[in-house]
Amino acid sequence: MNSSHYFSSPEGPFKRHRIQVELAGRQAEVVTSAGIFSPDGVDKGTQVLLREVPDPSPSGHLLDIGCGWGPVALTMAMLSPEATVWAVDINERARTLCAENAAALGLENVRVCAPDEMPGGHRFATIWSNPPIRIGKPALHELLELWLPRLEEAPPSEPGSAEALAREAKEAGPRGPVTEQSAVQHPAEGGSAWLVVQKNLGADSLLTWLKSMLAVVGDDFAAERAASSKGFRILRVSRGSII
Repeated sequence: MNSSHYFSSPEGPFKRHRIQVELAGRQAEVVTSAGIFSPDGVDKGTQVLLREVPDPSPSGHLLDIGCGWGPVALTMAMLSPEATVWAVDINERARTLCAENAAALGLENVRVCAPDEMPGGHRFATIWSNPPIRIGKPALHELLELWLPRLEEAPPSEPGSAEALAREAKEAGPRGPVTEQSAVQHPAEGGSAWLVVQKNLGADSLLTWLKSMLAVVGDDFAAERAASSKGFRILRVSRGSII
């Protein structure tokens, strides 16, 4: 398999060609090229991701890790026109094509950049990614450690809310007063990330690693297998309030 698309300067001529795809229920013409990931259309893993996950946050900063020519970022931008969608890729050719496709489709809320060009202060309400599994575990782990901890924190709980009542009940202990049935653990939601990984390329072992990595980052993170379809796993990383 040619893996040149994983590098900043892919091999081969940069020759654009146009393809027809469906994104967010809309027919679209996009430009692609050799030297990027899945130049002939939306790959199977990304199709599973776009079909299985809930809509992204309608506002805030959204992130596509490894954007390629843009199927994920463009879909997010169509579904959440009030949000800012960041499309990140190490491959310069992919970034050029993604930016061209966003402009051609009138998606002014897409920002395309290299990883080191991302503003440091941004936190993400939604992350979608078909991560580059074939770059190897060390590089993949480094990539996910860079972006997943940047999910938005959950908003602070208001006095009298379910989150605050649950915290009070926990602090009071098993014999303490619990005055409302809602004083159970329903953490407020922060950002969430959705990753699609082929089962036979280590999806389950990646989930195990995610749980251990995020436990070190903070106890308001959780990771789970959210769905399975056509040989792919959908992994969800979420951030909630600490109770």
